[in-house]
Amino acid sequence: MSRSHQPELSLDDDRMRLFLPLVYSAWSDGELTDDEITSICDAVDRHPNIDADCRTALRHWLDPSHPPTPVELEHLRRRVADWSAALESQPGSVVGLGLALTRATRRVSTAEEAAMADIDSTLGPLGPVPAGLRAPVVLRQLEERAATFPVAELTAVLDGQHAPIRTRMRDLLSRPEFEYVEGLTGHEYREQVLDWSRRLAEEGIGRLGYPAPFGTNQPGEFVAAFAQIGHHDLSLLTKVGVQFGLFGGAIARLGTAAHHEHYLADVAELKLAGCFAMTETGHGSNVRDLETTAVYSPDTDELIVTTPHELTRKDYIGNAAAHGRLAVVFARLVVDGIDHGVHAVLVPIRNPDGATAPGVRIEDNAAKGGLAGVDNGRLWFDGVRVPRTALLNRFASIDEDGTYHSEIPDPDRRFFTTIGTLVGGRIGVGAAAVSVAKSALTIAIRYAHRRRQFGPEPGAEELLIDYPLHQQRLIPRLAATYAYHFAYESLVADFATGTADQRQVEARAAGLKAFATRHALDTIQEAREACGGQGYLAENRLVRMRADADVFTPYEGDNTVLAQLVAKGLLSNFKQQFESMSPTGMVRYVLRRAAAAVTETSPLTRSATDPDELTDPAWQTTQLQWRRDHQVETLAQRIKKRLDNGVDAFDAFTQVQLHAVAASASHVDLLAHEEFTAALAELDPGPVADVLDKLRALHGLSRIKADLAYFQEHGRLSAASAKAVRKQHDRLVSELADESLALVDAFGIPEEVLAAPIAARH
Repeated sequence: MSRSHQPELSLDDDRMRLFLPLVYSAWSDGELTDDEITSICDAVDRHPNIDADCRTALRHWLDPSHPPTPVELEHLRRRVADWSAALESQPGSVVGLGLALTRATRRVSTAEEAAMADIDSTLGPLGPVPAGLRAPVVLRQLEERAATFPVAELTAVLDGQHAPIRTRMRDLLSRPEFEYVEGLTGHEYREQVLDWSRRLAEEGIGRLGYPAPFGTNQPGEFVAAFAQIGHHDLSLLTKVGVQFGLFGGAIARLGTAAHHEHYLADVAELKLAGCFAMTETGHGSNVRDLETTAVYSPDTDELIVTTPHELTRKDYIGNAAAHGRLAVVFARLVVDGIDHGVHAVLVPIRNPDGATAPGVRIEDNAAKGGLAGVDNGRLWFDGVRVPRTALLNRFASIDEDGTYHSEIPDPDRRFFTTIGTLVGGRIGVGAAAVSVAKSALTIAIRYAHRRRQFGPEPGAEELLIDYPLHQQRLIPRLAATYAYHFAYESLVADFATGTADQRQVEARAAGLKAFATRHALDTIQEAREACGGQGYLAENRLVRMRADADVFTPYEGDNTVLAQLVAKGLLSNFKQQFESMSPTGMVRYVLRRAAAAVTETSPLTRSATDPDELTDPAWQTTQLQWRRDHQVETLAQRIKKRLDNGVDAFDAFTQVQLHAVAASASHVDLLAHEEFTAALAELDPGPVADVLDKLRALHGLSRIKADLAYFQEHGRLSAASAKAVRKQHDRLVSELADESLALVDAFGIPEEVLAAPIAARH
C-alpha cells in the first residue's frame, strides 16, 4: 500500500472485514462529512473490546486529511466484491454487509455488534450497499417462469398437418454436419452451402413437391420443409429455393412429361444444378416486358436465345456464378416473326466439365450485402441455339412444322397463367421469413429472460423482460408472428390441395409476402437492438440474419410492387360498379355513403371501452374490415376522379400509389387477423387455446392501435375508446411477457440450429 505512516494492520486482514464496506462507502460517493467520519471512529472507540489494531487502522483509513488513492480504493472494492460473491444472500446495507462478511469467517462478538448498532444509531442508516461492492450477476441460465399452458401441445398446434416433415427437418438440421462454420472465405462458404444442399437432396427433400414418379407430389410438405430451413443459414435457404423450388419447380409446372422424364430426377438429387433466369437488369419486377428473345428457326428446328443489349442481361441469378449448368430462361418467344410474349426455355450455361457453354457469358455478382454463400451471377446469351423441345410447353408449344399453339389464346391471360403456376416460390419465401422472425424473437426473448440491468436500488437489477418498454418492443411482434404463421398455414393448405381459387391464392400470396417479409426485417432489427451489444456480436447470429434476410424485400417480387398488385385486385370489385354506374346510380351511391358516414360517427359505433368488447374477435374484425373497405373505396374514388378528368388509367393509378399500398396493408392486417381467428375456432377449449386467444387479441389491438389517428379521424373510435384500446393493448403485452419464454420455446427451434450463445438454455 502506498499511504504514508501505514498501520501495521492492512485492509487485507480478515479482522477488518467488519468495517471494510463502511470504509468504502465513506469514500466512494463523498456523502459522509468529515464530522460524520469522525463520529464513526468515536463510536468504535467507545467499545474497548474491539480489536485495538482495528480501531487504529480504521482511524487511519478514515482520516479526512489523508483520503485513499484511487488505486487503494479499487483494491478495497475488489477485495470486498470477491468476498461478497461467496455469500448466499446479499445484505442491503453497508453495516449488514460488514457483519455478513465477518460471520463468513468467524463469530461476531457482542461488542462488535454493539459498535455497529451504535454507528447506525449515531448516523442513521448509511443506505444501500454501493453497486461496486455487490457480487457480479452471473447469467448461468434462463430464469424460467411457469407457463400457463403445455408447451409441447402448442408446438403440435403450430406444426399442424405437416408435423412429421417439420420434425424431420429439425432433426436433419441439428446434425453435426449442418453446424455453422465461421470464418469461411467466399468460395469456401459457397462450397459449404452446396454440400449442405446435397445432403438435403440425399434425404429426399428436393423431390417433395415434384410429381410422381420423380417426387412425392407434396408441395405443402416442401413449403413446410423450406420454412424450417429459415431457422438455419439463409444462404442454404436461398440455394435450396433456387435449385428445388424455382429451377426444378419451373420444369415441373411449366414443362410436360418429356421434360419431367429427362430432368426432374437429376434436379431433385442435385446431380444437375440449375438457375431460374427471369430478372433482367433493365426491367426488374416487370417480367411481362422482358427483352431477351427466343426466336424459332424453322431451318434448324431450334430456338435462338439472345440478350439484345447490356440492360437485358439476366441479373442476380442464383447458382449462375459457380454451380449451375442449366437455366430456365424467360424470353420473348418469336415464331414466324410474331412475338407471343414471355415463355420459359431451357438453356445450358455450362458444359458437363464446368466450362462455360458456347454463346454464354457469365459474370459473378461478387460481394453482396448478405447471402455470401450463394453464387449469384449475371448471364448474357449471344445467339445460343437450343432444340425446339427446350421450350417448356405446358401452356404453349411449337409443332414440328413450326406452328405455334396455345390453349390460352389471349397473351396477357397466358402470361399471368404461366407466372401464376410459380406462386409456390412466393409462398415459400414468405413462410421462411416468418421462421426468421421466430428465430430472432427466440434469441431476443430468451436473452431478456436472463439479462438484468438497473433496478429500484443499486445492485438490485431487473430482468429486461420486466421492463414495460422492452415488452412493447418484442411482445406485439411476437403476436404478429403467430398471426402470420396461421395465415401461412391456411395459404399453404389451399395451395397444396389446389382446390381454392387460383387467383385468390395468388393474391393472398402476394399480400402476405409483401408484409410478412417486412415484418420479419423489422423484427430482426428490433431484436438485435433489444439485445444491446450482445446482439451485435456475430456469434449471436442476429447481424448476419438481418443482412441475409434483407433480400426478402425484392426476392420473388418487390414488396412495393406486390402491395400495388394486391390493391389492384381489391379494386377489381369496384371496376364494374364505377364503369357502369349511371348518373342516377352515382347519386344513389353517394347517398348510401352519406348514410354510412352518419353510422360511422354515431356514439354507438365509437363508444367501445369494455375490455371484453375490445378483445372480442368480432369487434376487432369489424374495425379492421371497415378500415380496409373504406380505404379501398376511397382509393377507387380517387382513381375515378382522375379518369373523369382525362388522366390515363396507368397514370391515375400511379398518382395514388401511397393510398394503394395503405389499402393493401389494411387488407393483410385483416387477412392475418381472420386466419388467426379461424385457426382458434378449430381448437378445443383449454390453456393452449386461451394463450393463443390472448395473442390474437393483442395482434388485433396492435393493428388498431398503430392506426388510431385514422380510426378517430373518421369517427370510428372516440377519445375514450382510443384510450381504452391503448390500455387493453398494454395490459395484454404485460400478461404475455410472462408467457413469452414458453411462447418462443413452442416454435421448437433446436438449440443446435438457433446457435446463439445468449439464447442457450445453459
